[in-house]
Amino acid sequence: MTDNEQERRDKVKEMVKDARIGMLTTMTTDGKHVSRPMALQDVEFDGDLWFFTYSDSDLVEQIAVHPEVNVSFSDQKQNNWISIAGRAVRTDDPAKAKELWNPFLKAWFPEGLETPNLTLVKVHADTAEYWEAAHSSKVITLLGAAKAAVTGKTPDAGENETVRL
Repeated sequence: MTDNEQERRDKVKEMVKDARIGMLTTMTTDGKHVSRPMALQDVEFDGDLWFFTYSDSDLVEQIAVHPEVNVSFSDQKQNNWISIAGRAVRTDDPAKAKELWNPFLKAWFPEGLETPNLTLVKVHADTAEYWEAAHSSKVITLLGAAKAAVTGKTPDAGENETVRL
């Protein structure tokens, strides 16, 4: 792996860590895409994304048939976006659930780790594509877009890379 590849992987890790809420997209049995917001549980992104859900959820049913998923993140403060493609699997691992648990999850799982049908979904990331705005200021970004509209030139969209994980 080159230094440049490692730098891009590190950038993906930072962007995922900063975003925290992702849109997890699955495919239904009849071939339609469905997305839902999910709170990322593991902030030390190592190529796996972890989410809590119910074992009888549509999400679990869908990944059993079509494990290929996408998770997208948007960090509005930094004007960054990331799209991660990978394979999802339901994982019943009480030790991992205990490791990942935090008190905010009680809003969705009122009985904590003892919530009936509580399970984990692990997404093993294959690739990530990210877009990092050229400017973190929304005003500068909007002025750049307005200038581009007037001049007919494409605005500076910032950095866009695809990374193999």
